[in-house]
Amino acid sequence: MAAVRVRQHVNPLGKKYQTPASPLDWEKIYAKPNQPLHLDIGCAKGQFLMNMAKVEPNWNYLGLEIREPLVGEANKLRFELGLINNLHYLFCNVNNSLHSLLSSLPPGSLQRVTIQFPDPWFKTRHAKRRVVQPELVADLASYLAVGSVVFLQSDMEFVAVEMRDRFAAHPAYQKMGAGEWLAQNPLPVPTERETSVLSRGEPVYRALFVRREIVNEE
Repeated sequence: MAAVRVRQHVNPLGKKYQTPASPLDWEKIYAKPNQPLHLDIGCAKGQFLMNMAKVEPNWNYLGLEIREPLVGEANKLRFELGLINNLHYLFCNVNNSLHSLLSSLPPGSLQRVTIQFPDPWFKTRHAKRRVVQPELVADLASYLAVGSVVFLQSDMEFVAVEMRDRFAAHPAYQKMGAGEWLAQNPLPVPTERETSVLSRGEPVYRALFVRREIVNEE
């Protein structure tokens, strides 16, 4: 059977993607729902999370992806690999689905978020289509446990700068590292895009943030 062709870019502002995802039943998705949760926003084919689930089985992993065919393929592969206890993929537009997805999450569970090589949307008039909007940054702060981390990376410097600056502007996040960018990936597994970019000798721009406690936080 021929492989299904999947569009590289999907407009998140399109009518098809305006319906928020339904709340998740965490007890049905994960064998141990109280394990710490790693949320990967824009997981594409899901290979990164599959490798993470093998390396760190004491975590739960949730990959969100707006290209529905990729989600179907990723969930099929996780079944074939037997990674059904701590790994799940979901089709959604994260920019309007975060609250509905995480509102029933066990408190303190969300401990790591990754946003890696998101669609750059080069044209200025398309900037609102980029995934890291100020609203997403604020919404994540509502669910991340104190001490949890957000890891960002891109091979497009302007995208990395925009993501970094939006998290840095929010009082809930503390940027880690003294330099402008992290020299190394702090996670035990690289993404396929990261490996490809580095193999060509091109730079990857990385930033790591910690969710800090805010005095008088409501």
